[in-house]
Amino acid sequence: MDVSLTVNGVKRVVSVLPWVSLLDTLREELNLTGTKKGCDHGQCGACTVLCDDKRIVSCLTLTVANDGARITTVEGLAQGDNLHPLQEAFIEHDAFQCGYCTPGQLCSAVGLLREGKANTLEEVKELMSGNLCRCGASIGIVNAIMDVKKNKHE
Repeated sequence: MDVSLTVNGVKRVVSVLPWVSLLDTLREELNLTGTKKGCDHGQCGACTVLCDDKRIVSCLTLTVANDGARITTVEGLAQGDNLHPLQEAFIEHDAFQCGYCTPGQLCSAVGLLREGKANTLEEVKELMSGNLCRCGASIGIVNAIMDVKKNKHE
């Protein structure tokens, strides 16, 4: 099936089988390997991307179900050489160790801030709980999000 997607601002048409996940399309068809395959069950958040500005786990999302959608991956957060404020905050707060979960964390955090629901540290922790960090950078991640929220650099 042919599916039309706007990925990181570029309109793309991909031919996929009906059961192919958006994650596999991004990685294998479009060569956007920043989005990571973690658990492949929607539980770890490593594959989080933005679909029409909403956070989704791309491993549980069929490509064909997103015909016409706007997809933003971690590769689409920066504007040229200018990092997204959350990318800068992640660096400043040392919000990664191994870095595997970082792309999903960043996309989820961008969506979280756009949703406007996370007003306290506890709310940020709860709303980011679908994105797991196994190497201990969670404190830096939450601090980076709160810093960007406080400084309103979405």
